[in-house]
Amino acid sequence: MSTSRGIDLSAPPHGLGVLAFRGADAARFLQGQLSADVEKLPVGGSTRAGLHNPQGRVIALLVLARAAADELFAVLPRELAATVAQRLGKFVFRSKVRIVDESENLRALGFASDDTPDVTGVALDWFGRRVLLVPATHAGRIEPASAARWERADVEAGIPQVYANTSETFVAQMLNLDLLGAIAFDKGCYTGQEVVARAHYRGRVKRRLQRWRNDGPTQLAPGDTAHTSDGRPLSVVRSVTLDHGGQELLAVGNFASSSEDSTAEAPAGVVIVSGPLPLPYSLPE
Repeated sequence: MSTSRGIDLSAPPHGLGVLAFRGADAARFLQGQLSADVEKLPVGGSTRAGLHNPQGRVIALLVLARAAADELFAVLPRELAATVAQRLGKFVFRSKVRIVDESENLRALGFASDDTPDVTGVALDWFGRRVLLVPATHAGRIEPASAARWERADVEAGIPQVYANTSETFVAQMLNLDLLGAIAFDKGCYTGQEVVARAHYRGRVKRRLQRWRNDGPTQLAPGDTAHTSDGRPLSVVRSVTLDHGGQELLAVGNFASSSEDSTAEAPAGVVIVSGPLPLPYSLPE
């Protein structure tokens, strides 16, 4: 296997930041704030989790790593790190936990599954790939082409992300968090839990994240709107430009073939995308 110094995932435009949660109550505190079962996460383990508002809308998506019994790290878009730290800080009260934005001190490096890193750090599973959190002094590769390939792999894997302009837009199931192991339905309460649970147990989620292709001249970014050829509107979650032109997207919209507007025509002047393209997991019927 090859050795690699990793792809720098902390670089703009959508670089990753890092929050640290330290103290005897760190896991217990996050247990009451996030959708994953943090207290069951073993040392050395990692998981995805959502931070939600009381209406069940996703404020941010985090990948958590438990470095020690009393120390956890969360990886999320750097543009949201300070906001999330401030928001969670309001609920610390007497809990023995300190929230520190380590985005300036730690760098997220991405490694393919067959890479052997020549550095050590806090490891996170990234759907068959790996991310290591290392001191910022480590010189990772800052190559736009490599970063784009990583982003495309995320899109192909159907991995959602939430940015500043899409924060508090989507309910958890719209982003397929229930299919990606980011929600523990058998844990205790957390902010937004009632809405997320109700959508799971009582209602059918009609809007889901799917993968699409944009071959038009207009480049789409998270937060933009596109349409399918039969007129269904889509909210763009992630986008990546392909080497030979065009884009691949993750976007949320009605996914049932029997949706009410499935026979409508797309409005004039909008971006029409093709698909949906395959995902490595199945959407509920």
